[in-house]
Amino acid sequence: MRVVAATGNPGKLRELSALLAPLGIEVVPQSAFGIEPPPETGASFLDNALIKARHAAAVSRLPAIADDSGLEVDALGGAPGIHSARYAGHGASDTANNARLLAALANVPPGKRSARYRAIIVFVRTANDPAPLVGEGRWEGRIALAARGTGGFGYDPLFEPLDASGTAAELTPAEKNLRSHRGAALRALVAQWR
Repeated sequence: MRVVAATGNPGKLRELSALLAPLGIEVVPQSAFGIEPPPETGASFLDNALIKARHAAAVSRLPAIADDSGLEVDALGGAPGIHSARYAGHGASDTANNARLLAALANVPPGKRSARYRAIIVFVRTANDPAPLVGEGRWEGRIALAARGTGGFGYDPLFEPLDASGTAAELTPAEKNLRSHRGAALRALVAQWR
């Protein structure tokens, strides 16, 4: 089965491909169809994931999978949340987003830096699918005082999962997929798929 992945993020594409390959699902990036991402105007992770999936399915005429995910930091009232990818501004790099997060938490002690990654993954058969499949995942942790590790992407060098030692960027891709919010969301989605 071919499924278009409604993402331009190479890290997300690698993770989705690795998690879906054992099911015989070929993940094709939306760039292969010249699809430009739509504006993420939703008020929640679910809204934004559906916007992206329906848009990709409409243009490609293939089933589509999309996720919307982000980091929620308790000391910041849940920010950056749905704005995680553009926390330091539209088109901001991971480095810039991480620097802004560290600056926002500069006076927050280690014991008060609890956070979680959240992911919603949706699968639509068509652009107008009335019953999309939805999977949700959470990954609890805290924000480190400084970046560590070179793996992963996004806030991974700052995110210290409660179920691992070190940061998410210090895990192997297989370890991250086993523990992560995206892995949990995709497993929940696949359970419905079957």
